[in-house]
Amino acid sequence: FPGEMALRSTVWHVASLTCLLVHAALSSPFHPHPGRPYQSAFSAARTEGMVGGPQKAVTFDKLLVNVGDDFNPDTGRFRCRVPGAYYFAFTVGKHPRKRLSVMLVKNGQEVQAIVYDEHRHRRRKVQSQSVMLSLRPMDTVWLLLHGDAKYALYSNKGPYTTFSGYLVYPDLPPGYPNKHVAAQPPGQPHSGCPPLWAHESKHALLSEPWAAMAEEEEEEEPRSAFSVARTRSLLGEATSRGEKQALSFDVEYVNIGGHFDKSSGRFTCRFPGAYYFAFTVGKHPSRCVSVKLVKNGGDVQAMVFDEDDSKHRAMQSQSLMLSLREGETVWLYSQPHERFAVYSNQGRYITFTGFLIYPE
Repeated sequence: FPGEMALRSTVWHVASLTCLLVHAALSSPFHPHPGRPYQSAFSAARTEGMVGGPQKAVTFDKLLVNVGDDFNPDTGRFRCRVPGAYYFAFTVGKHPRKRLSVMLVKNGQEVQAIVYDEHRHRRRKVQSQSVMLSLRPMDTVWLLLHGDAKYALYSNKGPYTTFSGYLVYPDLPPGYPNKHVAAQPPGQPHSGCPPLWAHESKHALLSEPWAAMAEEEEEEEPRSAFSVARTRSLLGEATSRGEKQALSFDVEYVNIGGHFDKSSGRFTCRFPGAYYFAFTVGKHPSRCVSVKLVKNGGDVQAMVFDEDDSKHRAMQSQSLMLSLREGETVWLYSQPHERFAVYSNQGRYITFTGFLIYPE
């Protein structure tokens, strides 16, 4: 009977769609935020100073952005909800008459540090660092102040101490939210679900907008990102040949696409477009700093710290965007003369990050 057939068809479609949605929810660790399934970003500031103590996580009292509600300013912790590659940046102020040592921590393990040894003067300074990390659901990231009371960070209503992070590339299953359908052999339903009719496909269960979105998700987008660190100092030599040798790295946080070679220190563009680059270097005691970002052999941006009579350690940071074509290369170059050096150790004071923002 026509009426009965129409009713059976409607019930079947509703049961099938419900089964697919429940299966997707139970099979995936990704739990989307209502209205912002693939978005996660935060930026927070602290308007008061802070003295070191046991397990002193840096907390924040001014929340500027919290897309997805993944950051808790009261604990200072960011908890990953959407798996993927995240970019983090933090700036801390040095307290007068105190040393400065702040670490970025992932799941209790140190990732990188900010340090400033000078404590005899009342001068205020700020130091910055940034890195890209690959996170899974429930991973946590926060800032940790050195536990000794000799260390402190400084801030006021300025503020000088900030912490930001955002999702650059979500690591979602291909064709989400219908990936579980795609994973089944053609014509075979999920366990406990009604069988597909011969003339129907996985997209037939979705309304036209959802089906279109699913097809768009299946198209691979260009992705390119890297974040590396160096744990060894590099000293200039009097006998330097003067060649522009790229600064190499020994720690790799992220290398999406495999476009960065840490042994040679060079990034090679595979997808033309607009790229963001950021780098931080440590100043070696009693040496000057002169580091340049180089594109295809030409200097793009310089970082200079001329003071070479001070024995304290400090850090300098720079960032910019570049328009790159396929095959172009970008790297860091440290002045090889004996007056110059860059400093690092297991605190990973030397870092270099870059990622594609807009492909052409």
